[in-house]
Amino acid sequence: MADTSFRIILMGTPDFAVPALHKLLNGPDHVVAVVTQPDRPKGRGKKLTPPPIKVAAAEAGIPVLQPTKIRTEEFLNTLKSYQPDLIIVAAYGRMLPASILDLPRLGCINIHGSLLPRHRGAAPIQWAVIKGDSQAGVTIMQMDVGMDTGDILLPAAIPVAEDETAGSLFHKLAELGGTTLLQALDLLRQDKLISSRQDHSLATEAPPLTKEDGRLDWNRPAAELHCLIRGLDPWPGAYSFVDGQRFRFFAPEIIHKECRQAAGTLILADHQGLLIATAQDCLLIKEIQPEGKKRMTVEAYLCGHPLAPGLQLTRE
Repeated sequence: MADTSFRIILMGTPDFAVPALHKLLNGPDHVVAVVTQPDRPKGRGKKLTPPPIKVAAAEAGIPVLQPTKIRTEEFLNTLKSYQPDLIIVAAYGRMLPASILDLPRLGCINIHGSLLPRHRGAAPIQWAVIKGDSQAGVTIMQMDVGMDTGDILLPAAIPVAEDETAGSLFHKLAELGGTTLLQALDLLRQDKLISSRQDHSLATEAPPLTKEDGRLDWNRPAAELHCLIRGLDPWPGAYSFVDGQRFRFFAPEIIHKECRQAAGTLILADHQGLLIATAQDCLLIKEIQPEGKKRMTVEAYLCGHPLAPGLQLTRE
C-alpha cells in the first residue's frame, strides 16, 4: 500500500475542519467530495451563511453536499457514487449511522479535539480549558456507532497556556488536527497505523455548552472561575449582572489575596480591571462586554461609566 493514494470524502462544518481540508489538498490523496451542514441564518440580520468548510471546498472546486438528512438510502447512494476509500470526519456535528461507517473500504476516521478517552462529546476544546487541563490535543480515531468510543489511531498533545481561551486553543488544535491527520494517512499507506482500544473507565464527557453555562457563581474559588471564563471565550461567554445589566467577562487573572468582602463584591475598578471577591482569592477581570455593546477593556468602559467599589455582582 506504500504508493497508494486514497479517495477521500471529508465531512465537517466549522473552521476546525478547514486546516484538514487544506492539508489534504496539498497531499497525495484526492478529496472527491465535502459533506457539510446546510447553510444557517447568522447575525442580527439572520443572513443565510455557508459553513466555513463549504467556502473552502468551493474555492478548491470540490463538490459540496449539504444533506438535511443523512440516514436515507438516497444520501447513502450519493456517497457510494464517489467510491471513497475513506471518510474523514472533522466536527461534522452529526452522528453517522452504521450504513455510512461501513461504506468505505477503510472505514471512517475522526479528528477529535481532545486526548481520548478524555472529553468525549461535542465541546472537547472548551471543556479542556474549563476543567483546567494542563495538556490538550487531538486524537485521530477509528469511528464506530458510539460517541467517540472507537479505537485510537494517533494522538497528538500540546500544552495549555495559563491564559489560553477556548478560541485560541481551537485554532491551535485545528492546525494540529490537520497535521496529525496527514501523519496518520502516511502510516496507513505503509500499513503501520496501529490502533489501540480506549480505556472506557477513564472517559469523561464534553457535552454541548449553552448560554446558561456562562452564568457565574462567585461562591466558587477564583481558580475555577478563571478556567470557566476562559473556556467560554468567545462563546457563549461568562456573565454576571451589575444593577440588572448583564456583563460578559473576559481575560481573567487570579489575584492570590484574602478577600474579606462577600463573594461577588466589586473590590476595586480601575485601569487594571475589575477586582472581584470570590470564595477563595480574588479575580481580576480585564475585559468586559456590556449588554448590547462590543467587547472592550475595562479601562475603556470606565472612562464614561464609573463603577463604585462595593457593588454586588449577581447571577440575575
